Amino acid sequence: MTERAPRTLPYAAILFDLFDTLVHFDRDRLPVVEIAGKTVRSTAGHLHRVLCEHVPDVSLEACYGALIESWQEAERRRAVDHREVAAPERFDHFLGQLALSPATVPPGLVQRLLETHRRELAKAAEVPAHHRPLLEKLARRYRLAVVSNFDYTPTALEILNAAGITDLFAAIVVSDAVGWRKPRREIFDVALGKLHVEARDALFVGDRADIDVVGAQQLGMDVAWINPAGEPLPLGVAPPAFEIRDLGDLERILL
Repeated sequence: MTERAPRTLPYAAILFDLFDTLVHFDRDRLPVVEIAGKTVRSTAGHLHRVLCEHVPDVSLEACYGALIESWQEAERRRAVDHREVAAPERFDHFLGQLALSPATVPPGLVQRLLETHRRELAKAAEVPAHHRPLLEKLARRYRLAVVSNFDYTPTALEILNAAGITDLFAAIVVSDAVGWRKPRREIFDVALGKLHVEARDALFVGDRADIDVVGAQQLGMDVAWINPAGEPLPLGVAPPAFEIRDLGDLERILL
């Protein structure tokens, strides 16, 4: 663990990334499905069962292909300017790949697909046991917030609710609700506004140098970078205030 002297301690607020910071996502916990003789982890099987209630001619292979293509298209668009492609829009594209129109499918079908996908994704997320005690201690001293790049706020809330930590956060800001993803400053500004703190009085904690470190630093916010493997910083990225291996290292720094 390395650190440089931050401007001020203690901070008024601590902002956290969600995935690979507060939450570990384990793809091996996603449902298993057989596609063209190959075993893959995907929600496609569950989505296919929902579709078949109304569109029985759609094959599992086509459903899987449309799901992958919709994700790739969303990622392509996000890479242009960091605008979020929210899950409802992505699933409209998913249906289009199956030659189905959101305007003509049965009422409520898109929402059922969204909720099915949400439920299975949430099962694959886990909050490590030592995170809650740490967050409880931090919440007694600082205002806490979650700032996440994710396309469907209900999934993020379900994960936090399942871990029993939702009530520890004064603000939960997800990019689908803002329209912009980190490293854009807009999503950080929304979170800071909800906390009623200035960037200089907050610390951001995240695992991505290119998104979390760069995004927070552009607002003048100190950063604790979670770098479990001790990877070097990408060229052009300024050293964060703290570099840690695990979220638990924050206890020594902040408490």
